[in-house]
Amino acid sequence: MNVTPISKSSLGSAGPRSKIRINNLQEKKSRHEPISALALGDFTSARLADDAGIDFVLVGDSLGSYLLGYENTLPVTLEEMLHHTRAVRRGVRYALVVADMPFGTYQSSIEEGVRNAARFLKEAGAEAVKIEGGEKRAELVRRLLDAEIPVMGHIGLTPQSIHRMSGYKVQGKTLPGVEDLMRDAVALERAGVFAIVLEGVPREVASMITAEVSVPTIGIGAGPDCDGQILVFHDLIGLTGEPAKFVRQYADVASVMSEAMHDFKRDLEAHQFPSDAESYHLSKDAQEALGLILERKRTMVR
Repeated sequence: MNVTPISKSSLGSAGPRSKIRINNLQEKKSRHEPISALALGDFTSARLADDAGIDFVLVGDSLGSYLLGYENTLPVTLEEMLHHTRAVRRGVRYALVVADMPFGTYQSSIEEGVRNAARFLKEAGAEAVKIEGGEKRAELVRRLLDAEIPVMGHIGLTPQSIHRMSGYKVQGKTLPGVEDLMRDAVALERAGVFAIVLEGVPREVASMITAEVSVPTIGIGAGPDCDGQILVFHDLIGLTGEPAKFVRQYADVASVMSEAMHDFKRDLEAHQFPSDAESYHLSKDAQEALGLILERKRTMVR
């Protein structure tokens, strides 16, 4: 399935990189080595992330906002997620590929959840799926594992619960809230998830959960004490407007792209693009032959 060539940046001084698998994330937690992750949804971004040595890429349903223009993640369909997961898989050689299960594909029944999750591995090349929710998803996690489908958990601010939470709000700010999050994390760990995303929770709470569970925690808006961090690729490079508090923009690609498009339009209107050097030409013999043909046509017209 994967036809991405190995670029020179994919090769370190020690030789070719090894494929990242689930056990490698656990090993990094044990060695206290940070786990790097990016959420993205297209071939080019996936290839760049893979070349940069990112440990795992998440085909997150957040692509509904930054790629598809939806107001939130709720409208994203299963078929859309499968489509984008296929594209990402084609761009990746080394990183672990995890796919988000979109809203409505696993909440109604465990059987439906298992059936839909299997499609990500069978049809799109994902190596694991991510589901939102804690203790109430424990049985689904167990059933997915019975079906040989690895699962990443996701607790805290879960975007698919936007209406129940009355918006995107930090979770676990009260003692009962902290207890709920801890109970959710432990329940997911016991059910068999290989990692847990902690989103939008206080640093102190994320630190407690990270110390309590044996599986890696991946933070997004959860402070620096998690075992790894994930950002949306488009946020990281400055393509999504005003960033959230937890986002660090490492580039202003939007300005670069905008400037390039304005320059293209300006050169086109000034008849400076394309130039002769940017054009293809006939060989000298072909030009002479064509000239003779055109001359004959002009003679016939006269």
